[in-house]
Amino acid sequence: MTSVRRAITVSVALALSTLLVVPAHAQLAGKRSERRQQQQQQQQQKAEPEFPNANRTEPTEKASQKGVRELQALSKLYEENKFAELLAKAVPFAESTSNIYEKSFAYQMAAVAATESNEMARAAQYFQAALDANGLDNNSHYRMMSNLAVTQAQAEQYPAAIATIERFLSETRSEDPKYLTMKAGLLANAGRNEEAAAVFKTLYAQNPSDKGLLMNAVATLQQADKFSEANALLEDARSKGLLSEAREYRALYSGLLNDEKWREAATVIEDGVAKGILPQDADLAKAWSVTANRAYFDEDLDAAVRFYTLAAPLAEDGETWLNLAKVYNQQGKKAQTREAAQKALEKGVRNREEATRLANLK
Repeated sequence: MTSVRRAITVSVALALSTLLVVPAHAQLAGKRSERRQQQQQQQQQKAEPEFPNANRTEPTEKASQKGVRELQALSKLYEENKFAELLAKAVPFAESTSNIYEKSFAYQMAAVAATESNEMARAAQYFQAALDANGLDNNSHYRMMSNLAVTQAQAEQYPAAIATIERFLSETRSEDPKYLTMKAGLLANAGRNEEAAAVFKTLYAQNPSDKGLLMNAVATLQQADKFSEANALLEDARSKGLLSEAREYRALYSGLLNDEKWREAATVIEDGVAKGILPQDADLAKAWSVTANRAYFDEDLDAAVRFYTLAAPLAEDGETWLNLAKVYNQQGKKAQTREAAQKALEKGVRNREEATRLANLK
């Protein structure tokens, strides 16, 4: 029973964990043409501050005449995909100049080059140096800060990434859901699931039609062993007709089973099957088998028989048929015991001796 239960729980957790990633809008890795387009849009929107509530005073220092030539040369290397050469030139220049704009810009170019070379730890180091130089306008400075958080996460530096995004939110006073979602995802990846769940739940309450937020809230609650809270969210969504995918139903019934509510889980499974959302596959076999196990240990043998009967034809082996034979035998139903045990033998079981004994029961 325990091993099957674990298989269901893990399969759901893996399905949900794919949602717990840094939002695509914040990722550095991507096509340079897309980044250039973003830069052009940012230049066009330069007069409009992206972070109007930021408490940072923008620096006024600009690049020197000599510095402009150096920065243009770095930009040309980037456009020519010469990332190794860009790194070799950008870092020494950043270290040598006392101009804070030039220092920030050069370190930022070095960080981007390191990112393009998939050197995330090095990229994070240079983004941090660019921020510390404090030479860019607010839009560039805070975009770079959010990129630093993403890069730190990609380098699996989760405590540092969380500290960065918290600094970002504190200084910008931004309430943009995309940055709060990023914070929640970073908390989850750092194993701080209760904190992540609290953020996801708040965001979901603000946008109850966003199933991505719902499932992330559910995933983090389940990973924090708060199955009742996760189940309540999913049950509410199901009552509103919002659950439409097999993974969503699996998240709910696995949560109910982990919360020792097998009768409620059975109702959810039946609903998913009736609506054609849950396919007749091995996952469904495991779901019915675990439900049958729960019913058996709750001494409801009729329910155990019913659910084992639903599970056995879908299972990959004959173990469920053998479990059914055992329950029939306990009920004194010899004909049904022999029939179920024979099917177990035909499909394959580990304990053939026991199955054979039950198949030849007198």
